[in-house]
Amino acid sequence: MILFMANASATDLLMTWFDAHGRRLPWRHVGGAHPNPYHVLVSEVMLQQTTVATVGPYFARFMDAFPTITDLADASEERVYALWQGLGYYSRARNLHKTAKIIAHDMGGVFPSDHDAWRRMPGIGPYTSASIMALAFNKTAGAAVDGNVVRVICRLHALTDAVSDIMPQIRALADDMVCATRPADYTSAIMDFGATVCTPKNPGCDTCPLNNLCAARAQNLVDQIPHIVKIQKQERLGRAYLIRNRAGQIWIRRRPGRGLLAGLYEMPWTDDGTPVMDNADAMDTGITVTHVFTHIKLTLELHIIECDAPDIDGQFINPDDLGAYAVSTLMKKAFHALMKNGIL
Repeated sequence: MILFMANASATDLLMTWFDAHGRRLPWRHVGGAHPNPYHVLVSEVMLQQTTVATVGPYFARFMDAFPTITDLADASEERVYALWQGLGYYSRARNLHKTAKIIAHDMGGVFPSDHDAWRRMPGIGPYTSASIMALAFNKTAGAAVDGNVVRVICRLHALTDAVSDIMPQIRALADDMVCATRPADYTSAIMDFGATVCTPKNPGCDTCPLNNLCAARAQNLVDQIPHIVKIQKQERLGRAYLIRNRAGQIWIRRRPGRGLLAGLYEMPWTDDGTPVMDNADAMDTGITVTHVFTHIKLTLELHIIECDAPDIDGQFINPDDLGAYAVSTLMKKAFHALMKNGIL
């Protein structure tokens, strides 16, 4: 049983709690900097907008396939995407691959150990750079502020304004709470605390080590904090086309290297219902699939076009070979729906 000092600071209480209850994760090193910054880089990019439980198996497979930064840098983009399938937000995989090339080839395999250098890496923002600085080098470059940290800080100080309006205040308070002597462990501690104790719903306030310091608890505001204004998602109705030739092969194309779902393979589709081929008879299957992107809820009506020579970019493949191509979650849903209905 842990005894918490009544007059201890929130940081001290948090660190005492972490020493006893912190999660032990495959990419984590307790007691200072991780001996392998590559593990920190890969895990932190994977954990952007993705839960620890989801990332675990992907991290293991990635490490098996690319045990070093050079292995990742020298891998083909298609191989990287194939191992990323299911994690979503594929721009992360693309940026991670680019970062690996910069470190392995331009920097001689030496990982930068300063905040500004990390911020110049593709796809590395303030949160990820702060996390890498702490976890990989045990240096503080300000707090790594994600949703867990926002929630803890807002509740601790009873901040009731919309989070989007007070982020500078939240960041300043988060910076003040960083444990300067143990920045690596502190970064893990506040993440774990937000994920397992100060949770969005049904937080463990009764056993929380910070409950005597929590202004939201004192004011009975825990369930109302943080105040997050949700962005209304746009709803779009589009069409996807299974183009099939007389041999039973299907037409797939690869998306350009920039933009949404860049570099992934797919059946042709549009997000506004316009046709992808002129003068082609398309049969509506009556099947729809829906996928939610960050700010868009997209529904695709699935159609079939029988054609031996499509006049659009792409290639015919055998349906059994689909597994060799990296496809998005949206396309997985579409292909699965067609298979389930005996069409593919």
